[in-house]
Amino acid sequence: MSVDVTNETQWVIDPKVFSDLGIWVLDQMRVSTQSDLTIMFVDPDPIAELHMRWMNLEGPTDVMSFPMDELRPGDGKTVMEGVLGDIVICPWVAAQQAAAAGHSTMQEMLLLTIHGILHLLGYDHVTPEQERQMFGLQRQLLLTFFALRHDANVQATLPAGTPDALALYDAAHGAGRDLDSK
Repeated sequence: MSVDVTNETQWVIDPKVFSDLGIWVLDQMRVSTQSDLTIMFVDPDPIAELHMRWMNLEGPTDVMSFPMDELRPGDGKTVMEGVLGDIVICPWVAAQQAAAAGHSTMQEMLLLTIHGILHLLGYDHVTPEQERQMFGLQRQLLLTFFALRHDANVQATLPAGTPDALALYDAAHGAGRDLDSK
């Protein structure tokens, strides 16, 4: 199983934690060890462009998932192999959401990683029942990962003096982004 992590931001993010999380979640969901996943961290402008291009929604969002081979969770008998897809996460939006939720940016990005993987596996949250199922599963996976990992509390940080890219985006494009319209 391959989980590639790319960070195109100034955030200091430990790629191993996200790679380990991806491998662990895929294992829990019984996805083949021959499957590939990419996790990419980007600034507000690139994710806003993706958000507009693929969802026709303005502004940066927290996470977007791009499935490739439409793999689904395994049933223990059938092995699904292939490229699971790509997850794109904006740490700036994650930091804003984390502050509102009262937890760390790292915890939010780990949650968003699981959320993105579940989307790649066909889960969605359009209906209340789907939302209950998906959010319950992502919470269970996240809490179990935290319980098993002593280093899961590693923090994502910004170098001192780094300008706030989300504030710069808002200044250039106008505020009023709707973060709940995913």
